[in-house]
Amino acid sequence: MNTIYYSLFVGATLALAPLSHGAGLFERLGLGKSKNTDPPAAAAIGGTLTQDQMVGGLKEALAKGVETAVSSLGKEDGFLKDAGVKIPMPESLRKVEKTLRTLRQDRLADEFVTTMNRAAEQAVPEAAAVLGDSVKQLSIADAKSILTGTNNAATQYFRRTSETNLYARFLPIVKAATEKAGVTGSYKRMTDKAGGLGGFGSSVLGKEAPDLDSYVTHKTLEGLFLKIAEQEKQIRENPVARTTDLLQKVFGAVGK
Repeated sequence: MNTIYYSLFVGATLALAPLSHGAGLFERLGLGKSKNTDPPAAAAIGGTLTQDQMVGGLKEALAKGVETAVSSLGKEDGFLKDAGVKIPMPESLRKVEKTLRTLRQDRLADEFVTTMNRAAEQAVPEAAAVLGDSVKQLSIADAKSILTGTNNAATQYFRRTSETNLYARFLPIVKAATEKAGVTGSYKRMTDKAGGLGGFGSSVLGKEAPDLDSYVTHKTLEGLFLKIAEQEKQIRENPVARTTDLLQKVFGAVGK
């Protein structure tokens, strides 16, 4: 998830580039064509696909899922205005939030939630390179398992092979982003106000005060994988979402 974190948007150009012809992100990630060393004529899935076709089609699908997820989340309001991935108030701060809203101090609570989501939006573009590494490691066995698996089998592959690296890559970016977005300052203003009003301020929370950077990082990953899973489901179930001949051939064969 290198010096990369000194530049919050280092992956933005990569992530937001259009992939209407299927190869864009696929090539930018350095995936190239399948380098499978097994006999090229060896057949897979129902005898209709070669191993090169199977792996190549799956790599295109994975690249498309990554591009869609990164481009939708890695922009202003990508998290904040999407109810499915919006990062909410940490559970340990719900009493603080309730106190503030009861006393019509909604602005402080809303400001804090907004800054957390802004930090997530700035971290997401970095995912492209990490997930690209996972795609490059895709084996024939992985491809067969994913293609014949459930609607989120590819997403689960990403979690298994890249979640730890993504967390490590995201955390320093989130730390820098939370500082830039003012998360810590917003948190302090919110909890101090609640404490001064007889609520649960930062001094009252003590050891229960959340690790905000870790919380935002975990929630960012949850949102990213959710979006990748949605795109995977679309490609598997909706022929219109298969935007290249190879995607149509591979996932058409799987559906038979």
